[in-house]
Amino acid sequence: MPVRRSKVMAKLRAGEPIKCCALGHFMPFFVHYAAKSGYDCIWLDLEHRAMEQREVQALLQLGVTHDIDIMVRSPSTERTKLYRYFEDGATGVMIPLQNTADDVAALVEKVKFPPEGNRGIDAAGVDAAYGDNSWGKGENSLASYVLGANRETFLTVQIETRAALANVEEMAKVKGVDIFFIGPGDLGWRLSKEGGNVPGAANYFDGGVEEATVKVAAACKSAGIAWGLPVPSPERAAAVRAQGAQFINLGGDFGYCMKGLETNAAELDSAFGKSASVEEGSASKAY
Repeated sequence: MPVRRSKVMAKLRAGEPIKCCALGHFMPFFVHYAAKSGYDCIWLDLEHRAMEQREVQALLQLGVTHDIDIMVRSPSTERTKLYRYFEDGATGVMIPLQNTADDVAALVEKVKFPPEGNRGIDAAGVDAAYGDNSWGKGENSLASYVLGANRETFLTVQIETRAALANVEEMAKVKGVDIFFIGPGDLGWRLSKEGGNVPGAANYFDGGVEEATVKVAAACKSAGIAWGLPVPSPERAAAVRAQGAQFINLGGDFGYCMKGLETNAAELDSAFGKSASVEEGSASKAY
């Protein structure tokens, strides 16, 4: 049995857009419904959200079970932590706040097996079907597993700083990086006057996120790699797709919960009518 084929990598190679949703909490059912809904990838955020290691492992195993890629945004760039995500079933890792070509090269060295990098070989994890994909012969040999893992996993680097914008062309040339992912929040702040983007400042950039997106897109096109970003609406998704974006995030657990609760609360208000509103201090009317 060969290494699981990545939906993201298949679409990157075909030049097709990738549908990504975000998850920041331990919600096993989310993996099932994301796959059922036709998403290609779940962005699992561990930079700003906290999960126990066993919870992360459970979600990654569910990704394999439901045949949907999971990309982990890692809180660390420590070598073994990064490739342990792959061993536990992740298809990609995303690393925030990278600034130079050397930063990117160091990441490639950590997450790819030789000869592309220097990832350590275990060949007994989820990604190797606990040895079934690596301890045999032919397509189940160690060589097949190693080459397959290099081919079917991906590295995403976030462009979130003025330094990254200044170096983006050189960063994009590093062999082994697959996707540049713009972080509009961090980048937008760092491109604002309040965030220190003033004439004379280090790596001053004359523009905002829109202009930065154009620069990133051009660098990626020249280097032959993909780029993307999170978007707030299908209209914005269509606009960035027209610019060449492939990896597009629309939706996540926060937004789904917020919208669902707001919608249902408004529906109940409508169903109850004004006469059903609870008067202050009248507990009996709350039931």
